[in-house]
Amino acid sequence: MKIAVITSTKDPAGMNIRQNLIEQGFKEGKEGFDSHKVCMLQGTEARIYTTDTDSIHCENIDKKIAEHGFDADLFIFATKHSSEAGVRSLSVHAPGNWGNAELGGKDRQLCIAPASCLKAALLKLDEIGKSLNGFEMIQECTHHGPFIEKPCMFIEIGSSAAEWSNKEAGKIIAETIIHLIRNKPKPCKTIFGIGGLHHTPEFSKIARRTGYSVGHVCPKYNLENLDEGMIRQALERNSGNEGEIEVVLDWKGLKAGKERVVKLLDEAGVKFKKTKDFI
Repeated sequence: MKIAVITSTKDPAGMNIRQNLIEQGFKEGKEGFDSHKVCMLQGTEARIYTTDTDSIHCENIDKKIAEHGFDADLFIFATKHSSEAGVRSLSVHAPGNWGNAELGGKDRQLCIAPASCLKAALLKLDEIGKSLNGFEMIQECTHHGPFIEKPCMFIEIGSSAAEWSNKEAGKIIAETIIHLIRNKPKPCKTIFGIGGLHHTPEFSKIARRTGYSVGHVCPKYNLENLDEGMIRQALERNSGNEGEIEVVLDWKGLKAGKERVVKLLDEAGVKFKKTKDFI
């Protein structure tokens, strides 16, 4: 599998992760991209592309890299995560916008979520992130840009400058990325989650405790943007799946939105389950 890792010079966490990837075997080649050397990992079809554009605004970077002769199958954006709550975390998620594109991407457009890779990354973070005291390992809901047409995911260090430059955090993220590069995840059953919190605690339990992976998640705060069209998108824009995507509701996490969401799904002819059916 051809994998492009994207880092931005405007992102201190991304530069931290990039340096750790180089220390773990990536080497600069002769090829350039956006005035920076492309790095390659021997024995693999993986490359690091560094840009001077903020990661969330790297619109169509898949096409730009393809024009340079590398048609990647998966894009991994290695970045910082910001949180007003100040939670120290290592996290993964798929990009996309349920509503207006306020932070990159396109209005009401979801990227292709590499569900099996998201699951593999979360489990690897759980495994090797134990040494990082005080950090949570998280799979977040679908949010922000950029918009590209290839499967893509974010892997992040949160949530302040102290964590972004944390060498050990960068090392763990780099190890997780290399794990994905060297061990292509097998296709697995996938869910599209609706409801709950930004950091998807109930859906993450499913990813951790069952054979299912989690693709797109529409959290409670974005339910007003959910309609049949967005439901169809979330079901269609996934990769690394085994069989059909199942819709799963965080029933308690829907709060006052229960009736509207159930009506939407019923009118669309889409069956659903609840998180309690899995965990």
